[in-house]
Amino acid sequence: MFSHERIIIRRGPESGLPIIVAVHSTALGTALGGCRLKAYPQWQDGLADALRLSAAMTDKCALAGLPNGGGKTVIALPTGATPDPGLRVAALHDAGSVIEELGGHYATGPDVGTGPDDMVTIGHRTNHVFCRPAGAGGSGDSSPGTAAGTVAALRAVCRARFGSTDPAGRSFAVVGLGRVGGRVARLLAESGAKLVVADVDPAKRSLADELGATWATPEEALTAAVDVLVPAALGGLLTPTSVAALRCAAVAGPANNQLDTPATADLLHNRDILWAPDYVVSAGGVISATAVELHHESPQQVTARLDAIADTLTEVFASAQRDGVTPSAAATAEARRRAG
Repeated sequence: MFSHERIIIRRGPESGLPIIVAVHSTALGTALGGCRLKAYPQWQDGLADALRLSAAMTDKCALAGLPNGGGKTVIALPTGATPDPGLRVAALHDAGSVIEELGGHYATGPDVGTGPDDMVTIGHRTNHVFCRPAGAGGSGDSSPGTAAGTVAALRAVCRARFGSTDPAGRSFAVVGLGRVGGRVARLLAESGAKLVVADVDPAKRSLADELGATWATPEEALTAAVDVLVPAALGGLLTPTSVAALRCAAVAGPANNQLDTPATADLLHNRDILWAPDYVVSAGGVISATAVELHHESPQQVTARLDAIADTLTEVFASAQRDGVTPSAAATAEARRRAG
């Protein structure tokens, strides 16, 4: 059933690229969602991404207790394309112009392929943008907040699965060592956890050496015999095939859209692998950015909101156990209730 409030698909007049903005819900307030600059086989694949991610953002905001709904911007590049600086600026300007048309019903921030500096470029065409660099009046990189929220979630997972929130001595496989995944690995190492880490970029092996972690390929890390698998790269990692090969007790990480289809949550449940819904785990970025830029909260309030991700996840696990459903179903039901 179609559930989005508004979708704009436009050929950018400056870039010539497909610009897609999907607003899923404004029931709780302004819709929020990142701007993704990514290559797709067909632009329609970018549309599918925008629809799926904007709906997940509604759930993320609702479960994070934010007065916001969900949206998404996708700038669809042709397969194999890498935009030159001029085309990149033109595409970001086009995205800003479309966002401005929505009159404040939606605001964007960084996502795959974009960062704080790109938000300045989008900001040339609209004020409805967040996570600009601190020097430009924004909150800057949201990855520290996402990483802190992820570690709070991992503590809740450890409590639910192993009876203690302490990650010390527990083993984790972190797949993806980007801005968020690298920080999560570092925080876990500082807490005394044992790590297997992986990334498609072999240069990231230096972080493994620094942390005393075992380096692996992403395929090896996915099936490592660890307590918790931590997906921290792109989505779609959990499929019927990969779930059958898992050797972990739980899966929890900041990567969005980890399940290839909703039914894969049932496969994890049937294997007694605890899955923490990704839109709960990864909420720290939007929590910290909006707290600073939109709600003007203190650092102490931001920290409390990030720590509360663990409480939300604990409630989700308790509801799932009580009602005999998967954590995915329990989280979705609670998000829908909060969003009306």
